[in-house]
Amino acid sequence: MEEPIIKVGDLKKYYKVHQKEPGLIGSVKSLFSRKYYDVKAVDGVSFEIGEGELVGFIGPNGAGKTTTLKVLSGLLYPTSGKVQVLDFTPWERKTAFQKQFSLVMGQKNQLWWDLPAMESFILNKEIYEVPDDQYKKTLDELVELLEVEDILKIQVRKLSLGQRMKMELIAALIHSPKILFLDEPTIGLDVVMQKKMRDFIREYNKRFNATIILTSHYMDDVKELCERVIIIDHGKILFDGKLEAIIKKFADHKLLTVILEREVDAEKFREIGKLESYEFPRAVISVKRSKVSEAAAKLLKDFPVDDLNIEEAQIEDIIREVFTAENVKS
Repeated sequence: MEEPIIKVGDLKKYYKVHQKEPGLIGSVKSLFSRKYYDVKAVDGVSFEIGEGELVGFIGPNGAGKTTTLKVLSGLLYPTSGKVQVLDFTPWERKTAFQKQFSLVMGQKNQLWWDLPAMESFILNKEIYEVPDDQYKKTLDELVELLEVEDILKIQVRKLSLGQRMKMELIAALIHSPKILFLDEPTIGLDVVMQKKMRDFIREYNKRFNATIILTSHYMDDVKELCERVIIIDHGKILFDGKLEAIIKKFADHKLLTVILEREVDAEKFREIGKLESYEFPRAVISVKRSKVSEAAAKLLKDFPVDDLNIEEAQIEDIIREVFTAENVKS
């Protein structure tokens, strides 16, 4: 990796939370003596990201993903640790830094609800001091990529969720940021719109060499977009590396999906591997990676196979294995 443009060292973000005993007596006690405890939203996180990388930042709810992104974008002060983004300290909120990144949160709206999105684009152009010629060039490219020319002048409140999300992206990218933090950008979208958003993110990353950190609960987002993933849970990093490496480490099996010409006793499949499901004419068998070729050959030789497909385990199951392994270890 070239010189990293995002550097995070031992980042911690703790919150003091008031702990109150239940009932009226607890309320009275809290007036005179309050008890607090620390919630460790982020607990010693370290990583580096190079220019042009598209990194998946994944984990369960409450893992610390959004908190980390808010620190990186300067919305939160950390409890301790060192963070450098484009050689800036984010929470100092220098103008030169704010012009070079964007944070897009799938559940937040920055557009004016009762006006066409174009009005918000023009406002952002002025806020970020984007020259007229650059603004026009950038807007034209984004409108083409997202295929939204016909809805630019429609009130935001009249747009569908998918259309609004596209407009949110244009508003966030109108100043051509070098770094893009995407927090659940496809949340709530239907399957077709999720794919369109993924296609856009991939193309934007390639065309502009933008550095992107993506959080998502949809594993298809991560699988299709990110070579590298950072897995976080309870504020700590469990894994940082190539997605294919985690698949090899935690998915020691593949799935053989068989379409049969005639029905077969389920017990016969158990001689091949673990029978995951069987509803004629379709059977799914889990087989150790080292035994896949042997198992496929046996199926084709001894079973009335009409079609055979070999697949990797679902990424969701693999990530679940990571968390399970970590829990066992700790």
